[in-house]
Amino acid sequence: MAPAAHSSVLIAAKRRVGLSFAQLGERLGVDEVWLASLLHGQATATPAEAEALLAALQLADGPEAPALLEALTTYPLKGALDPQVPTDPLLYRFHEILQVYGLPLKDVIQEKFGDGIMSAIDFTLTVDRQSDPKGDRVVVTMNGKFLPYRKW
Repeated sequence: MAPAAHSSVLIAAKRRVGLSFAQLGERLGVDEVWLASLLHGQATATPAEAEALLAALQLADGPEAPALLEALTTYPLKGALDPQVPTDPLLYRFHEILQVYGLPLKDVIQEKFGDGIMSAIDFTLTVDRQSDPKGDRVVVTMNGKFLPYRKW
């Protein structure tokens, strides 16, 4: 089953059973953002996590269960998004943030840590809601290990 195909099946089942990413994450003992990345084909589950997910989504006994188990436990092609500028307004804003603040972030990080990068492997990402009288705010926290470039 292709990543897009298994993702659409999993996300449709999530909607059908009415569980949030946070609720599914609690059932599997994982963060909601990581769980969402799993459903979108960008993460790998253990067999136990995949089985628990399929049970929660009421897909464990369906004919597609073996293909879904395989897709969920196979190493994905990460970052395989369309390289075009996204047209979805929310995704476009993240693209815009990197266009406007990408180089400044790079400069500030390297000024504080040296020449290197923030890991996307030893990494967490959380999304929180902050109440504000002018309109609630989205708080996105990225937390990655600093990896200095080596000299040899």
